[in-house]
Amino acid sequence: MSKLKIIVGTTRPTRTADRVAPWVASVAAAHESFDVEVLDLRDWPLPFFSEHFGTLGDINDPTYSEPIVKAWNRKIKDADAYIVVTGEYNHSLPGVLKNAIDSAWQSNAFRNKPVAVVGYSAGIGGGIRAIEHLAQIVVETEAVPLRNTVVIPFVNDAFDDAGRPTSPLTNVGLDVVLDDLAWWSVALEQARAAGELLPGRIRLRAAMLNAEAAKESAA
Repeated sequence: MSKLKIIVGTTRPTRTADRVAPWVASVAAAHESFDVEVLDLRDWPLPFFSEHFGTLGDINDPTYSEPIVKAWNRKIKDADAYIVVTGEYNHSLPGVLKNAIDSAWQSNAFRNKPVAVVGYSAGIGGGIRAIEHLAQIVVETEAVPLRNTVVIPFVNDAFDDAGRPTSPLTNVGLDVVLDDLAWWSVALEQARAAGELLPGRIRLRAAMLNAEAAKESAA
């Protein structure tokens, strides 16, 4: 089975994620494609991102600035697929979530793996602006953001007392996302096993250095 990490992207005491994330995790666990682990950012008090090459140490076995940052990179890398559960703050994703993604720097932990999103909000938007912004961020990590998402508007009324969605569309939406995630996870696992290109930034840098060396030789 694919290793699926569910990232709970908010930490404030009054978060509605505590209603959404358990449902996502239970449905994902029932899907026969995944070995599910929940990564609650409350349990990962990452420092504000400040990594640079000086904090990495040995690039083949980075130390990072703090042990928790190294542990986070290892945890994220030990995954085949991700679901991010996020609210919407000021038309975007929570700062702690952005910081967690930034903290998986240099390890390329998200690279060539699918990312799905479950977004919610207290109003009619359902977190769609956070979802769209997150897709832009995820692309930069060279992960694969999925087109289909789960959008939960009016989240305070979206679940009954037993924690089940009150709208059948919410259930159907998550089923679609999980099926998509399973397909992409297998496809990308096979592709990674067959061999991966070096990250584009590394290839670009190497090409620039080669071009500079050739220019100096010609001179």
